[in-house]
Amino acid sequence: MRLPLFDQLPLFRSEPPAAQMDKSRNLILGNRLVSYTLRQAARRRLALSIDERGLRVAAPRSITITQIENFIRENDQWVLNKLDEYASRAPRQLPIRHGQRLPILGAGVEVRVTTGANRSRWEEGTLTIEARDNADLDALARKALQRRAHALFLQRIEHYGQGVSRPIPPLALSSARTRWGSCSSTGIRLNWRLIHLPLHLIDYVVAHELAHLEQMNHSPRFWAVVERLYPDYKGARAELKRRTSEIPII
Repeated sequence: MRLPLFDQLPLFRSEPPAAQMDKSRNLILGNRLVSYTLRQAARRRLALSIDERGLRVAAPRSITITQIENFIRENDQWVLNKLDEYASRAPRQLPIRHGQRLPILGAGVEVRVTTGANRSRWEEGTLTIEARDNADLDALARKALQRRAHALFLQRIEHYGQGVSRPIPPLALSSARTRWGSCSSTGIRLNWRLIHLPLHLIDYVVAHELAHLEQMNHSPRFWAVVERLYPDYKGARAELKRRTSEIPII
């Protein structure tokens, strides 16, 4: 879940800007020591987000650590509540090993690990990973899942793109934790983790993003395009929200 963006705080010239790189830091909220990861980039506002990895802060490059941590303290109750909420959930981290089962298109696929040259292949109901000694099995599985996702997404874009009155731009994959996709005249980005969900939910996301080629907003006219492409979009949208927590983290 993402906290809405807040306006950037005024800058204090007396304190140097924070380091312009991802960095792990700690601060006291109430009587708790809370760790967070700071990412600074060319952006205008501060934003907080919390997922299985913990608290993450996105900040403008020019902002100071004092401002960042004051911002976190101003939202301390939200931060602590969300951290507790995620801590109470069953872990979604799914380490890849021989015999593990992965959800693919809403069904289970068995992982088989054999000796090989760091390659993978799909067979009926099976993902076989041929790995060298000390290979990163998680990384090999992600690569295999991303290849399968890309091929499938292209097929679904071709199918639903027939109902859109605009040229279809190229597809790229996203690894975002809080967004399923995005679309502009220059490209479509779809989250590869959608491959874990049933096909009808993938189709809804594809239709949603393609509709942005005709309406770059979320107005009633946009939803009319979505409905034209995918009539049961309301049911799919609600189901997608419910099933987000089922997606494993690899």
